[in-house]
Amino acid sequence: MPAPLDRRSFLSLCAAGSAGLTLGCRAPGADSRPAPPWFSISLAQWSLHRAFRGGALDPLDFARVATLEYHIDAIEYVNQFYAKRKGDAKLAGELRQRADDHGVTSLLIMCDGEGYLGDPDAAKRAQAVENHRYWVELAKALGCHSVRVNAYSEGAYDEQQKLAADGLRRLCELADPYGVNVIVENHGGLSSNGAWLAGVMTKVAHPRVGTLPDFGNFSLGDGKEYDRYVGVAEMMPFAKGVSAKSHAFDAAGNEVHTDYRRMLALVQAAGYRGRIGIEYEGDAHSEPEGIRLTKALLERVRAQTS
Repeated sequence: MPAPLDRRSFLSLCAAGSAGLTLGCRAPGADSRPAPPWFSISLAQWSLHRAFRGGALDPLDFARVATLEYHIDAIEYVNQFYAKRKGDAKLAGELRQRADDHGVTSLLIMCDGEGYLGDPDAAKRAQAVENHRYWVELAKALGCHSVRVNAYSEGAYDEQQKLAADGLRRLCELADPYGVNVIVENHGGLSSNGAWLAGVMTKVAHPRVGTLPDFGNFSLGDGKEYDRYVGVAEMMPFAKGVSAKSHAFDAAGNEVHTDYRRMLALVQAAGYRGRIGIEYEGDAHSEPEGIRLTKALLERVRAQTS
């Protein structure tokens, strides 16, 4: 048996233990790591649309540019930059290899120009659904969680809701075996009316459908604007992604059209904890500068709200 402690040894041991408590010692197994931020940042390819369209950048190099130039490890593709290769079986491998080489996660593909999913003509509506098949397959091959689509239609408010819901549900059924979601952005017309789009989501009633609330796309046409804060709040219950649209910044680094603190408070209050994508499309700053300003603003507000 160990020898009994004398008084001096006992007091020294107690003092050491007290010091350990004062320094904040933790019990074995306690996790001292800081909590992760409540959202992480991705980059939408549209933020560099002038560079890609003008040939200054190769769309195949998007993953490399995102991580090396902007230190962003998740990306959102735009199908317009790969439209000439639609149907090419090799495209998926080329994009996947570049993303893997740079440790970048592919999140979604923004799809435009594939027809109206809410077209009043049933045959055209069905064709629009089929037109998205290649992008759904590409999304699956890249490991994306979603394709972002549009809910364009024609006619009266209720009729457009019904038609858009029909096309979206058919596309969800097509995408479901691939494990790919179908998410709708507020992108002009009635889709920029948050209440209308929320109603479409309810009518689709499919687990694969969702929204991609965009902070800035709330033009209803004819110079009319839907309240962006109301619209985002209405779309957030269905959100499977969020797009931080930006156009211009003041001297303090704040976006001049959108109060990011107010907007991110709405996103946080809805319980969203995923990626928020930078989508700079202004001309007040260069594309690289606009991306960096948006990223800095998101990081600043995130730190304040964490």
